[in-house]
Formats: sequence, C-alpha cells, structure tokens
Amino acid sequence: MEEQTKATPQADDKGGAERPRVRINIQDLYKEETFTDRRVGAIRQLTPVKPNGEFDKARKILFIGQTSLVTQHGPLPIQFPIDAKNLQQALERFPETMELFVHNMIEQAKEMQRQEQSRIIVPSSNIADPRIVLK
Repeated sequence: MEEQTKATPQADDKGGAERPRVRINIQDLYKEETFTDRRVGAIRQLTPVKPNGEFDKARKILFIGQTSLVTQHGPLPIQFPIDAKNLQQALERFPETMELFVHNMIEQAKEMQRQEQSRIIVPSSNIADPRIVLK
C-alpha cells in the first residue's frame, strides 16, 4: 500500500509555487480518551484502530501521563509515557513514572548546564584574525 504520509504537490491558491498536501497516516491511527481527577493530572489512553474504526489487536494501547509542576516561573506542563497493559495499571504506575521522568528531566538540565559552563574560550591561532572559537 502507498505510504499515506507522503506529501503530494498542490497548487498554491495564488497560482504560484506548489506546496505539499498533508495526509494522515491511515496505518497509524489511534482513538484518544482522557481520564482525569481534575486535580493532580490526567492519563491519555491511545487505542490503536484500523481505518474503519475497529480496534487494531496487532498494536498495543498506549498510555501517556500528564500533569503540571509548580515552578518559580509558573506551571510547567509535562507528559510522559506510562508502560501499562490497562488503565488500572497506568493509574497505579502514574506517580512512580512521573517522579522518574521529572528526576531524569532535572538530571538532563543539570548536565546541559555543566556542559555550558565547561565551554572554554580559546583565542584563534591566527593573530591577524583574532576571532574567538568556542569549544
């Protein structure tokens, strides 16, 4: 079957250059449902479906946790995948998965900060062109 996400040329409304036409990949469709307690967070359940809307048993249901962290600059929305077989398991794993995701996010930010602080400014070896090279 032809790849459904390929862009096909489409004439511009002004008769100018062609622009790509966007198509949905009908082989990767999901029905989305949201479950929330309206206080702490939400879990999005993405159920794989066939183009006719029937459940696609060949692919697994995906769960995505969503919440907001309170920071000094205001709320920071985050979302993270939850490895679960069903909604009950996703609800049980939400707190632990969120904490792990936030921990990893903080560690990545610290590492980026360390790398930025350790950059060395080295003058160029060409005296006639004293540009600064960042390494």
